[in-house]
Amino acid sequence: MSLWHDLEGVDLAAMAPGTLIENLGIEIVEIRDDALVGRMPVDHRTVQPAGVLHGGASVALAETLASWAGHLAVDRERFHVVGMEINANHLRPVSGGSVTATVTPINVGRRAHVWEIRIVDDAGKLACISRCTLAVIEQRSTYATPDARA
Repeated sequence: MSLWHDLEGVDLAAMAPGTLIENLGIEIVEIRDDALVGRMPVDHRTVQPAGVLHGGASVALAETLASWAGHLAVDRERFHVVGMEINANHLRPVSGGSVTATVTPINVGRRAHVWEIRIVDDAGKLACISRCTLAVIEQRSTYATPDARA
């Protein structure tokens, strides 16, 4: 049984234009019944001056995946999710290629969700582990178009 409320007509990539998601090159690569997988390049947009993946970029990837997972897990006609808290442990530097993040639920409640995000390098080695808490609010999920955000 799938964790997701209703995937018909959902286009997560359509939310990215004109946002940090697009600027960092974050993309969804797989939607599983119980997880969401995304990827982000490790390049000039996502590294710190020392040439390794910036911790803030890892956190942005983690929160993006958790938010998208929360978005898919609720009835979007009635609810919207927003970030409440995020933490991250940066375990190993990544200096090139890409990182892949997998988000899985710890708890999907009526008013709050807790998600775990594991970020690995191209060799599959754990680079960062994060936990993100989302608030579920009674408000229809709507997103501004790129033109409306300008």
